[in-house]
Amino acid sequence: MSAPSAPGGGYAPYAPYPPMEDKSGGGYPPSYPPAGPHDGGMGYPPGPGQAPYPPGPGQAPYPSGAEQAPYPPGAGQAAYPPMGAYQAYYFFQPTPYPPAPGMMMTQQQQYAPAHQYGAYPAPIMVQPGAPGQPPPQLAPAGAPQEGGWMTIPQGIPNCPPGLEYLTSIDQLLVHQKVELLEAFTGFETANKYTVKNTMGQKVYWAVEDTDCCTRNCCGPARPFDMKVLDYYQNEVLHFNRPLRCSSCCFPCCLQTLEVSAPPGNVIGTVEQNWSIFTPQFSIKDQSGSTVLRIEGPFCTFSICGDVEFKVVANDGTQVGKISKQWSGFAREVFTDSDHFGINFPMDLDVRVKATLLGCLFLIDYMFFEKSGNKEGDRPGMF
Repeated sequence: MSAPSAPGGGYAPYAPYPPMEDKSGGGYPPSYPPAGPHDGGMGYPPGPGQAPYPPGPGQAPYPSGAEQAPYPPGAGQAAYPPMGAYQAYYFFQPTPYPPAPGMMMTQQQQYAPAHQYGAYPAPIMVQPGAPGQPPPQLAPAGAPQEGGWMTIPQGIPNCPPGLEYLTSIDQLLVHQKVELLEAFTGFETANKYTVKNTMGQKVYWAVEDTDCCTRNCCGPARPFDMKVLDYYQNEVLHFNRPLRCSSCCFPCCLQTLEVSAPPGNVIGTVEQNWSIFTPQFSIKDQSGSTVLRIEGPFCTFSICGDVEFKVVANDGTQVGKISKQWSGFAREVFTDSDHFGINFPMDLDVRVKATLLGCLFLIDYMFFEKSGNKEGDRPGMF
């Protein structure tokens, strides 16, 4: 069915749609004015900036923004300008009302004031702490860190990382931790040590890395890996002891210990020398050359006194010592938790100092480590 043609040609405009029927008996009025020639047959009001469409049949003219009455102002407020003035002002007008909860007022100045060239503040060199708190300060040289740890010396050239502590000390104290399970049951647990300087500040923390079967089946002769950690829990030294013999009856399979710093970089070794009456060890550097020797006593029993192992140079002069210190009757009898001390020259190479520390642990396992809380010391090297 085609639409009726209008006089003069073309099609006549459609009549408005009749109200739609609903079940309640009422009708829905049309949402827009009827279509007509005034709006091209669309029936929509004009858009922004366009001239208003002529009114439809039976409709009043469209009011413009300037002809609309302004909103009545609030108490104490000036009158609102006409609607046409809001074109450049509506969204940026400062409001006299306080902000709603949870909202922030828009700041008029959002940028920091300009600085003159070269007048910017110095950059922060350390990571700042919590808001409102000052940045962390480094402890002065020689002052203990948090937890009683020694401060690491700075600016040490040609030194493996983590061995800077050894450059400023000539004596170390090694205390083995008491293990209550081992003391009461004889069940062998992994050894743990605290390495301190003469002022009682912690330098290193050493822990044995072995499995339960190795500790309880091989006893003091067990192979082990010893990890030496610093204040930051970094492994700075690594000691490796393979499974070997220690008796003079097996001269081709004597004890050795390898020292690495950092782990994987060998800096020295400790090798047991064949001897019948006294313990003898050689301290070698990374090239295999003997730099120091260790000479122990004939009897290594610790009876109300210290047991000393001399550190001698190649010419026979004593330059230090490794001593097993008397730690009290109860500790000596009921545990194998020992106290050791080691002395060496201040100007000794830090790699040799670290190798001497590894020799101290080897001596502890060979002569002072108990098996099932039973003494295994014996005179000589038999």
